[in-house]
Amino acid sequence: MSKFNFKKTSIEGVYIIEPTVFGDERGYFMETYHAQEFKKAGLDFTFIQDNQSKSKKGVLRGLHFQYTKPQGKLVRVIKGEVFDVALDLRENSPTYKKWEGVILSEENKKQFYVPEGFAHGFLVLSDEAEFTYKCTNFYDADDEGGILWNDPEIGINWPVDNIEIILSPKDRQWKTLKESKIIF
Repeated sequence: MSKFNFKKTSIEGVYIIEPTVFGDERGYFMETYHAQEFKKAGLDFTFIQDNQSKSKKGVLRGLHFQYTKPQGKLVRVIKGEVFDVALDLRENSPTYKKWEGVILSEENKKQFYVPEGFAHGFLVLSDEAEFTYKCTNFYDADDEGGILWNDPEIGINWPVDNIEIILSPKDRQWKTLKESKIIF
């Protein structure tokens, strides 16, 4: 029996991953990553950096990517709830400019794999959220880029009803995909 349910999405390489959770009156246990299980599912890569962030409701982080040192990311929420998005920036991909979104929460324990060549972002839906991610490449501030979170050409359906969006100064200044002329 697999310890994970790997759900393919409409975009090649993007997966929603549901771990098997073992719970009883004491609490629960689950594996969040197992190299052999992931490899059997076709997800064969090496993670070299782990990150964690804490954000309050309405914080929108993204859409981020790295130009020459792209990162694959395995993301999950350990407290709260977010809407997480992967945007395909691979110009020769049949799903170029398409996005996939999923609710990640401490309750549903889902994970999301965002491959290299994608922009990534999330919106905090709960009062606060703690977000973790494993990366296939190191973060490099000099290589970082971004896409405007509400680029009308991309049309991400962010669940923003009754949420005041909070952006960092960096995330406020990103341009649209067309203006950015990004090529992977």
